[in-house]
Amino acid sequence: MKILAAFLSLVLLASAHAQRVSPLAERPKWSELEKYQESITREDFLYLLDEVYAPGGAWKPFIEASATSATIQTGGKARPFVLRFASKNEAIKPAARFWRQKTQMPPRPSNKPLQGIRIAIDPGHIGGQWAQMEERWFRIGDSKPVTEGNMTLYVAKLLVPRLKALGAQVSLTRNKPAPVTSLRPEKLADEARTSLEADGDRITTSAVHTEAERLFYRVGEIHQRAELVNGKLKPDLVLCLHFNAEAWGNASHPTLTDVNHLHLLVTGAFSGKELAYEDQRFNMLDKLLSRAYPEELAISNAVAASMSKATGLPPYVYHGGNAVKVGSNPYVWGRNLLANRLFQCPVVYVEPYVMNNREVFARLQAADYDGKRLFGGKLKESIYREYADGIVRGLVDYYTNPR
Repeated sequence: MKILAAFLSLVLLASAHAQRVSPLAERPKWSELEKYQESITREDFLYLLDEVYAPGGAWKPFIEASATSATIQTGGKARPFVLRFASKNEAIKPAARFWRQKTQMPPRPSNKPLQGIRIAIDPGHIGGQWAQMEERWFRIGDSKPVTEGNMTLYVAKLLVPRLKALGAQVSLTRNKPAPVTSLRPEKLADEARTSLEADGDRITTSAVHTEAERLFYRVGEIHQRAELVNGKLKPDLVLCLHFNAEAWGNASHPTLTDVNHLHLLVTGAFSGKELAYEDQRFNMLDKLLSRAYPEELAISNAVAASMSKATGLPPYVYHGGNAVKVGSNPYVWGRNLLANRLFQCPVVYVEPYVMNNREVFARLQAADYDGKRLFGGKLKESIYREYADGIVRGLVDYYTNPR
């Protein structure tokens, strides 16, 4: 009875919010999925929904699968979108997309193992004067502030010449600690009120201010980067660079911890509540039908292996329902994040190092340096170079491995 009640609740939620879109998102053009007609079998479609993209039946209030097609809710009174499955007995049409799988690329010379591969690097967050607003900043006494947006940008700029030297075509979604979007919090008060109302939150001056800031740095900024990636750069993969953190409390008097870990994320684990938003339902299906998952998983597995070797960090383990374990690699999880669902190509989303870990904090205070220094009883290169080494080795391993 509890399972039935939960399912009926989700159906009602889906019906109530059939036309609802996420903050700052536009209503999707469902006709754009026509290019995927007859490009996937029923078995593959349901497998990807159940095991990766919408586990636990989260997709069922929105998608009905027959023997030959899937009928997908669009929004309001609009006609559903019907996706025709490929027959197992016929040649399957290739998925239409701008990115290439490794197997679709020409052979590369041994001295240029990344020759011709288009790589976009997305240094997570913004940093600079925006870091405290983003809550990706803390400081102990007179120490140098730990600012994630600046740190990811530094790693990105270490990666660019190294990847280019290996033959890759490399671009950045940002090249300075400043936003890409022209939006600013003061322009988003109306959108903030709408977002609060939709979630049933109390509307106060403080709440509107905080929500407007969140929409600026976490939503508008990523939408703008996605427009750049999908419309101009059109890479074969995106490297999303981040540092992780445990709760640190007061940013001016943070709590340090001995906990440290590493994990990587591929697109997945959409919940029923998230799929009730029309744009997220569309984004999930676009990602699924483009067949990004096998490539995302394979590259992420290779980078996870090299990053774990470079850092010596244990895998992070999710205990909530916002992530799903994919594949057999303990470091790789599926999760629905704005960046990895909006970028229309394979995304390698890297989360190493707990910034408020005691040793990591000491290494960040040491900044970048040549050679090795002693931390935790071991000689180590700078944390930035270690991070870059792990990324480069993982990509070379993946693109030189014939499997």
